[in-house]
Amino acid sequence: MGRRTPPVVRKANDGERELLELSWGFVLLMPGYAPKRVNNTRDDKLGSSFWAKSFRERRCLVPGSSFSEPKGKKPAIWNWFALNDERELFSFAGIWRSDNGPIKKDGEKVEIDVFSFVTTTPNELVATIHPKRMPVMLTSQEACDQWIDGTEDEARELIRPYPADKMKIVQASEERLDLAA
Repeated sequence: MGRRTPPVVRKANDGERELLELSWGFVLLMPGYAPKRVNNTRDDKLGSSFWAKSFRERRCLVPGSSFSEPKGKKPAIWNWFALNDERELFSFAGIWRSDNGPIKKDGEKVEIDVFSFVTTTPNELVATIHPKRMPVMLTSQEACDQWIDGTEDEARELIRPYPADKMKIVQASEERLDLAA
């Protein structure tokens, strides 16, 4: 997932689904500093005022085939995770919102639609690289429908680690090579 504006599936105003490119990372305004982009939403923080309305009203799907996590520093080793059948796609569970403000320090106001991945505790495989979090991954049409169309409680049921035995590390490198490129 190397693109900053990947394709995202969300409900349009008419209730139908639409596919469009959104900017990755909610914009967190920090007085006196450049706004910070927050790429991930922790499942245990979904009730906070920063995330709650988007989780309740604006859930989205981000199609993917893999994701990366670094291990170590200088040099970090980038580890790419995929499903056992690398041809199989999945969707990251996400939330979105419209922002109207600066995205750079002292920048002009811009209107921008942004999204964030929802993360949860890692499975045993991901925990070997990133011991705290992993993205919520949805692999069935039913789960994707439930995420987009379900109630808040129905969506919350989907927030869990993806089974480690159904995933593998497909690449590890000091270079942050994007498999989608």
